[in-house]
Amino acid sequence: MFVHIVNFWLKKELSAEDIALFEAGVQSLADVETVDVFSVGKPAKTDRPVIDRSYDYCLLTTFEEEKGHDYYQTAPIHLEFIKNCAHLWDKVLIYDSESM
Repeated sequence: MFVHIVNFWLKKELSAEDIALFEAGVQSLADVETVDVFSVGKPAKTDRPVIDRSYDYCLLTTFEEEKGHDYYQTAPIHLEFIKNCAHLWDKVLIYDSESM
């Protein structure tokens, strides 16, 4: 399994409409046909020293294998999301891993 985790830090001055645009855009990524598992959410309320809760949204997707992820990166839905929403975030941090 190939796991792709993306943390987003949105710009602080966003309007409710901007946030709705981001949320709709990130939710659209669930429709990329190679995605096996899709989850997007906000930081949990857990509070331990080892937990980073500084991000605004976390996207988790899994793929059967790396080539499914590679397709996802070039899928029209993904490219449209970036085109329409990249101006809404200050920072993106990605973690990719492969199951052992």
